[in-house]
Amino acid sequence: MDGNDRSPRAATAHLGPYERYGPYSEADMERYVPEPDKRPGRTAFQRDRARVLHSAALRRLAGKTQVVDPGVNSAAAVDTSPRTRLTHSLECAQVGRELGAALGCDPDLVETACLAHDLGHPPFGHNGELVLAEFAEDCGGFEGNAQSLRLLTRIEPKKFVPDPAGGPAPVSVGLNLTRAALDAATKYPWPRGGHPGAPDSPKFGAYEDDLPVFGWLRQGAPDDRRCFEAQVMDWSDDVAYSVHDLEDGLQAGHIDPGALRSAPERAEVFGCAATRYAPPGTDPAELSAALDRLLGQPWWPHGYDGSGLAQARLKDATSQLIGRFCLAAENATRERYGTGRLTRYRAELVVPREQRLECAVLKAVADRYVMQRAAQARRRAEQRVVIGELAQRLLERAPEGLDPQFRGIFDAALDDRARRRAVVDQIASLTDAAATALHARLHARGA
Repeated sequence: MDGNDRSPRAATAHLGPYERYGPYSEADMERYVPEPDKRPGRTAFQRDRARVLHSAALRRLAGKTQVVDPGVNSAAAVDTSPRTRLTHSLECAQVGRELGAALGCDPDLVETACLAHDLGHPPFGHNGELVLAEFAEDCGGFEGNAQSLRLLTRIEPKKFVPDPAGGPAPVSVGLNLTRAALDAATKYPWPRGGHPGAPDSPKFGAYEDDLPVFGWLRQGAPDDRRCFEAQVMDWSDDVAYSVHDLEDGLQAGHIDPGALRSAPERAEVFGCAATRYAPPGTDPAELSAALDRLLGQPWWPHGYDGSGLAQARLKDATSQLIGRFCLAAENATRERYGTGRLTRYRAELVVPREQRLECAVLKAVADRYVMQRAAQARRRAEQRVVIGELAQRLLERAPEGLDPQFRGIFDAALDDRARRRAVVDQIASLTDAAATALHARLHARGA
């Protein structure tokens, strides 16, 4: 490189580790339990990223459902290996890292949040989440994002400290990430029943048992407001799964691009989008315009037939869509806030309504043609039985069936509520295959 190099890396090479990507305070880099740096020159956020990347919880996402079930072969002639929660998280992390860096965030911090955002999701995705929410009603409920916080701060074995209550055994503080990393990974910064304006919402970010660490990570944060890095993570999540679920659905043969020209088919897609994905009160005409904007692009994968050329065109379309959604957010945010470094609570991510609706339509297309298939409905019903019966049998027989880690938590529980939570923690940690196998094993023993 010559002296005229203006790349971001060259422009910041002379700066200290915490000056390169924005103004982060010492409080942002604090850990729940203080610990010394092991390697000089490595930032606290680089350590956070490494801890999540090396965690067993991240690896287990390889066996958890995204949309097309892992392990279920594609209908195409060549197995195109549909995405799992792990590949989705890696792709979300790549999108978030680049978008965050473009807006002045520390890229390692945003990547950490993206890698961590789905760690708490149970086997069988949102289907398993619904069953566990019902089972856990008496012990504080279940929510995948709240479970992610619990995993990061209590369950994933990395750092143990003496019991602050004076007990004889040390207690886990999970990965002991920085305050900023935990805050960035918190999509719903309120406890159960605390959704602003919607106390009955099933979405929340912390269980009652985890309020001490939740209060710590939210110190100094405005009530119910997500930090800027969490907003970048959330939009990156939407971008990654809307675009890639479309790609998986096309490659698996579930989505026919030509059907999106049919008025009855479009009406079903728009109904799904309006109910589940678009802002309340969205006019169907807006959704129709959003879909037409995408269908009118020269790179849209019309006539996809699975050939090598069609696959290359589809891959280009996914790249174009990601760039379209990220650049729209970057440009709109810069237009409002200027060229400074945007971090923590100094800004709000601005996503134009047109791109939000385009993203909502893509989600609805995958929902309509992949998730609503009759075979998927039958499979989801079977999965609900597996999780429901597994939870009940584990609770009845515990500590039998529990892994050593969760057996210890169960044995140390002080009441039935805590014991039920230990069973929930065990099930949430399982992959789809592990949940199915454990259910079969316990069922056989009870026969």
